[in-house]
Amino acid sequence: MSSRKGQRDAARVVREQLAREKRRKRTLWTSVGAVAVLVIAGLIGWSVWAGQRSDEFTTPKGASDAGTGIVIGSGAVTIDLYEDYLCPACKQFQQLSGGTINQLVSEGKARVVFHPVAYLDRLSTTGYSTRASAASGCAADGGKFKEFTDALFERQPPEGSAGLSNQELIDIGAGVGLNRDDFGSCVSDGRYKPWTEHLTEDASRAGVTGTPTVKVNGKDVEDRSPDGIRAAVEAAGR
Repeated sequence: MSSRKGQRDAARVVREQLAREKRRKRTLWTSVGAVAVLVIAGLIGWSVWAGQRSDEFTTPKGASDAGTGIVIGSGAVTIDLYEDYLCPACKQFQQLSGGTINQLVSEGKARVVFHPVAYLDRLSTTGYSTRASAASGCAADGGKFKEFTDALFERQPPEGSAGLSNQELIDIGAGVGLNRDDFGSCVSDGRYKPWTEHLTEDASRAGVTGTPTVKVNGKDVEDRSPDGIRAAVEAAGR
């Protein structure tokens, strides 16, 4: 009797083990199927997004030949300056070294290609980096890119906020001498948002991972102090 009971218990244990294994496999395949569905949905979503994106963009006046920045000056040495209008470190850089860059341009030693990238849209609730960059393109059309850029850094909103509204951007533009109607229409229409997307993607492809990034004749400048930038430009000009 005891032997039969032991056999029944052993058989029950085997059945339970087989049932657990069956449930485990069913759960595994359910999970695999769910992941596959998510992957397929993601690919479909990306395809739709990619299909809707426009690779066409208009460059503002004063843009570089590649259309990835606004050119200031005509010196032999090129300073590529990548900044985001929402970036606090960029504002500090402008306060510290902006005057030196202006001097190098006025002395005819350098030309600046300013790339107003939009890396920090995630740190505002309204895509401020993109809106500000696109507005700078509108300012370039009116011949006031540098003045508008300086004013934007002076009025820089905090990260995590909504940023400046379009109307505030328009008011700043009018304050630096831009035609309110023309500039305002350009800002409100988002005319240069595709351009902002283009130059931001180009910066990423060029290995720019943060702002501010300074390059002199294509080489990264680690010392972004006034003396460091002047030394890099003078070395490149020899």
